[in-house]
Amino acid sequence: MTDPVLWLRSLFFNVGWYAGSAVIAILGAPILLLPRRAVVAWSRFWIRFVLWWLRLTVGLTHRVSGRENLPPGPCIIASKHQSSWETMAYTVLFDDAAIVLKRELVWIPIVGWAMARAGNITVARGDGSRALRGLVRQAQARIEAGRSILIFPEGTRVAVGAERPYQVGVAALYRQLDVPVVPVALNSGLFWPRRKFVKRPGAVSMEILPPIPPGLKRDEFMKVLRERIEGATTRLVGLQP
Repeated sequence: MTDPVLWLRSLFFNVGWYAGSAVIAILGAPILLLPRRAVVAWSRFWIRFVLWWLRLTVGLTHRVSGRENLPPGPCIIASKHQSSWETMAYTVLFDDAAIVLKRELVWIPIVGWAMARAGNITVARGDGSRALRGLVRQAQARIEAGRSILIFPEGTRVAVGAERPYQVGVAALYRQLDVPVVPVALNSGLFWPRRKFVKRPGAVSMEILPPIPPGLKRDEFMKVLRERIEGATTRLVGLQP
């Protein structure tokens, strides 16, 4: 049975999240006409508001370890995906990284337009090789501009304890871009579970793991990437919320 206090705290968060986001979106909509950097700054302000409200209402914060593993130049950040938490938090935790998104997300009024204007990467699901070529082409342009790429190798949120195969997109980027891949593990699903209303207090643990240098064969790369992410995630999930 759900704790009524947790339910109420989650309700307060959701009400403030949607109401506050609506105000920020409507008042800030003209920023979409400004240069990309202004849109990015507006987006980061928006996300900082959401994370602040999450901490105030639910009592959920986060801790990050391993920042020393981020290389000085552009890289591919490949992260575990358990929750909506990281889809927001990564905007402020990874400076100006281009996030790989489902194309339909950018059709959402204002929110989606901001995602597109911020210079993220959109991919149409179901387009097969055409989508893969578009992903690589957009990612190459971001790398040349000095930005890192952030991708969720599983392609969607995966519940704690569940398994899903890693998609070919991350392997294509690794092969074509010739930059390090930085694996990231987390346990956000313990606190903000996939498709669940109730959020739990605590601190999401996120760990940035040692980079995988370019040059490995595809199968070896995928094996190393999965082992690092899943091994660290299993350890983090084993921590007490």
